[in-house]
Amino acid sequence: MRSAGLAATAAALIPAGEPTASAEEAQDGNVFHIFAFQWKPDASEDQKQRAAKEIAAFQGQIPGLLETHAGPNLSPRGKGNTFGGIMRFKDAASLDVYTRHPAHLALLKWLVPLIDAIELDLRA
Repeated sequence: MRSAGLAATAAALIPAGEPTASAEEAQDGNVFHIFAFQWKPDASEDQKQRAAKEIAAFQGQIPGLLETHAGPNLSPRGKGNTFGGIMRFKDAASLDVYTRHPAHLALLKWLVPLIDAIELDLRA
């Protein structure tokens, strides 16, 4: 069975017993915010284009946001997620600023009712 083999391989790649980062180290370094969503049936093409435009406009508005990439999903493995993106922040504090920023909150106000979303935040 192929998936069992992949799981075993993935488990072998993850080091056991790695020391955890200190609280100070955890705040340093880039943080990536990854999102993907499925549009609900009542979302219009204009709303989809508006979302892409507003997400792109965060660049330069939100302190500590270093890169923004968003657009239609090209993968056949998207499990129904048809739009997504990745944002690179200077640090965890910058990501926190983003989550409370008025431009982000304004986007969420009209966008959330139109999507089913998943989000991940990673340090890399």
